[in-house]
Amino acid sequence: MLGVLYMCAACALFPIMNGFVKLLAATYEPTQIVWFRIVVHLGLVALVFTPRMGLDLFRTQRIGLQFLSSVMMMLSTLFFFSAVKFVGVAEAIAVSFVAPLAVVFLAWPLLGERITALRIVAVVVGFAGVLVVIRPGSSVFQWASVLLLGSALCYAGYQIIIRRLAGLDHPATSIFYSVLLGSIVMSAAMPFVWLWPQNFADWLLLLSLGALGGVGHYCVARALTYASANLIAPLNYTQMIGSVIVGYLMFAEVPDAYTWLGTALIIGAGLLVTLQVRGPTAKS
Repeated sequence: MLGVLYMCAACALFPIMNGFVKLLAATYEPTQIVWFRIVVHLGLVALVFTPRMGLDLFRTQRIGLQFLSSVMMMLSTLFFFSAVKFVGVAEAIAVSFVAPLAVVFLAWPLLGERITALRIVAVVVGFAGVLVVIRPGSSVFQWASVLLLGSALCYAGYQIIIRRLAGLDHPATSIFYSVLLGSIVMSAAMPFVWLWPQNFADWLLLLSLGALGGVGHYCVARALTYASANLIAPLNYTQMIGSVIVGYLMFAEVPDAYTWLGTALIIGAGLLVTLQVRGPTAKS
């Protein structure tokens, strides 16, 4: 139950963060918004874990993989933040749900994990759901859709790398390095895009991005310490509920029937993969 509660808390925080990003994107460059998101996240991780871990927080056996994970996280965040300005919050999160399915497909060549016919069908159905959401003629069918798909694929790559690092480095170390390189790169870009926050409310919103993202990822990590990944993973789709609420309250957005249909296909495909994974485990 604690694992479920932690995961539900994370899935409540992420849509709020995305709503704040959409509000801020009307004034600030995506690069600056991403900078606040990852730099505050980096500072919080260092503040929380350095006192208890010391220099062990920075020790890694695979520095190359850690930096690659940081690149994937940076690109995923930058693509998503750039796109959410132009599409609805619910539509954006619906497309991002394709990431777990991409992990299933990419884990075959990159990790050597067996892929079954049922999983291939699930991936195809999931991508069909994405096409329904971003169908021609809809407001989502634009270049922003490409960014959303790119974000999902980069996040899938990030998850693959983190899976490779599991058992090699401490989870806190991976969380730290996941935003380290991105913080350095984005800081180098700040002189060219920086706009001072125009009021106290903007400062609060910008600073809250790292806090919401950092606490959200911490809740996910805590959830996985109390419950199995197979139980926790399907709860990720509850973000759709929060995204619809945030989109309606902040921007008066109401997803149409095609968005719900496409989302149902994506979530159904994701659950199909999860249930297949849980089945053999339950029998053993």
